[in-house]
This record gives sequence, structure tokens and C-alpha cells, in this order.
Amino acid sequence: MDGEPTGNTDSAHPSAKHEPAGRDRSDMSKKVLVVDDQPHIVRLIQVNLEKEGFQVATAGDGVEGLQQAQATHPDLVILDVIMPRKDGFQLLRELKADERFADTPVIMLTVKTHNADIVEGLKEGAELYLPKPFHPKELVSLVKRVLETGSAELD
Repeated sequence: MDGEPTGNTDSAHPSAKHEPAGRDRSDMSKKVLVVDDQPHIVRLIQVNLEKEGFQVATAGDGVEGLQQAQATHPDLVILDVIMPRKDGFQLLRELKADERFADTPVIMLTVKTHNADIVEGLKEGAELYLPKPFHPKELVSLVKRVLETGSAELD
């Protein structure tokens, strides 16, 4: 195990272990759940978030997404819309109806970019609605912004 990269960079910041929990400079304790039925998209997001020190859980559809949310209690969810078994809108509604996840920010990441879809996602409680294709560094930046400020707004 020693010498293997784990995505945890506590050794680079020894003081991180002694800082109080909450909104400190470190993203290492932040957990992100990525729910998408396209494995290459999940992997792309996972690799980029882990490079920035995030813990990442993944799921391939809405049913697995709910199970992972219950198991990992993520700080933020990245959610596709079009998925088998349970789509992203259904999962979003279930997460927001559950008091454990009602305040968990959700970023919708999807090819469904009609105005009605965007309005539905935002109305159901998504913090941000991002179209595919996307740039991974932009997504990581937005994840950081939402976790730091509770909003993706630039102001």
C-alpha cells in the first residue's frame, strides 16, 4: 500500500489533519457522487475530481445513485438525466425530498438541453444545469465553487 497513489494528499499538508472540519481550504474531505450510465464519462469526471483531492463515489443509474447517496452521504452530486431504471429527474426529486440530502447541491450534467428540461432540473432543486459535452476542468471549477459558496454564480 505504501507508495501507491490514493488521491489523499494529507502528507503534503500535515496541518490539514488538525484543522477543524467544515469549510476549510482543503477539499480532501469532500465527497462527490457521480451518477451517469456512460462509464467513460464517469471515469473522466472521477479522475479529474480525484486529482483535485475529492473523494468520489460512482453509480451507473438512478437506483444505484440513491443507494450510493445513502451509503456515502456526499457533499455534492453530479447527475445525468437520461439513465436506465431511474432517470436523473426522478433521483433528484427523491434526494431533495429526503431530509438527509435536501441541502446537498446537485449539478445536472446532461445532453438534455431544451429549455423545459433546464427549467425542470432547476425547479426540482438542481444548483446548476450543465450541458454535455463539457470541459472537465470547468466542471471541477464549478464543483469547487458550489462547495465553497453554495452557489455557482460568479458574483
